[in-house]
Amino acid sequence: MEQKCGTLAELEISYPNCIHNYNYFRSKLKPSTKLLILIKANSYGHGAVEFARIMEEAGADYFAVAHPVEGIELKKGGIKRPVIILTAGTDNYREIIGNSLEPGIPNLESLEIFNRTLEENGIENYPVHIKLDTGMHRLGFMEHELPALLDFLKSHPRIKVQSVYSHLAASDEAIHDSFTLGQIELYSKMAARIDAILDYRPLHHILNSAGIERFTEYQFDMVRLGIGIYGISATDSKMLKPAATLRCKILQIKELQPSDGTVGYGRHGKLHPEGITKTATLPLGYADGIDRHLGRGNARFLLNGKLVPTIGNICMDMCMIDITGVDAKVGDTVTIFGETPHASELAAILGTIPYEIFTSVAKRVKRVVIK
Repeated sequence: MEQKCGTLAELEISYPNCIHNYNYFRSKLKPSTKLLILIKANSYGHGAVEFARIMEEAGADYFAVAHPVEGIELKKGGIKRPVIILTAGTDNYREIIGNSLEPGIPNLESLEIFNRTLEENGIENYPVHIKLDTGMHRLGFMEHELPALLDFLKSHPRIKVQSVYSHLAASDEAIHDSFTLGQIELYSKMAARIDAILDYRPLHHILNSAGIERFTEYQFDMVRLGIGIYGISATDSKMLKPAATLRCKILQIKELQPSDGTVGYGRHGKLHPEGITKTATLPLGYADGIDRHLGRGNARFLLNGKLVPTIGNICMDMCMIDITGVDAKVGDTVTIFGETPHASELAAILGTIPYEIFTSVAKRVKRVVIK
């Protein structure tokens, strides 16, 4: 008889919160504007297939991932919406075509190799997404490269340009608004030149999460929703709700006297000089995404309504918290991030961004959708 193993730690995906965030961004768009959801990096750490299913049910039109293996995972998981591979490379085109994925094409070399793959397999009218570089300077065709792109598209009808897109470099910061508007203006000009040589009109999209909130008037035909769907806003996070909460159960509680010395590796966990120090050991460590810099009291986690500090160094699979004065028992739940503390608070401690907090949660931490 099969036995199911219980979990000591879970990343709980709140279905209602996800739908709330989806509806918030959807409300900013015209009914005709398509909504693409970023599912790359294991859905920003939230669980790719699980999160994509929620978004597909909510009404998302498109998904996008970084690498082909991520797109294949979605297709094998039963996801029906089209999936763009943003970082397709040039060595995976047969795999991409075989799994009905749609590649992002950032340069002429990639386009030539992809077209050759289509010819070898007798395939016509295959959708691709042309990436334009309007100032991010990471991937994409620059303006002076457009003539060669246009010549190729005119002479190679096997390629269907499903969309033309670019990426905003700093749409979340008002100090860069003139640069952002310049990107949008350049994008519009470049996309129009591509439209002019086609006998159909591809989708246009440039707005990311911050762009949807701050430059809504430039939504074009589609927008790309990334960090916003997971609960992080460029304007007002009170409008959004955390899509996920990382929780775990207490493994053991210790009551330590001053004479017991220290807690954890390197003896950095200092006990209270007078009276008992009460500690709890948790089944999450740096291998699970609890950054070592959150140890030694730098972060506080939520236990029975109270924020309690870490004590000592974060271990690979465990960490310890100081629960002195808190009524608790083995098996009680501790919240690492969610409503309180918020992922942005942990990010601030580490001098990073919430993206890194989310994507650091290891795959061995079970993802559970809470209806």
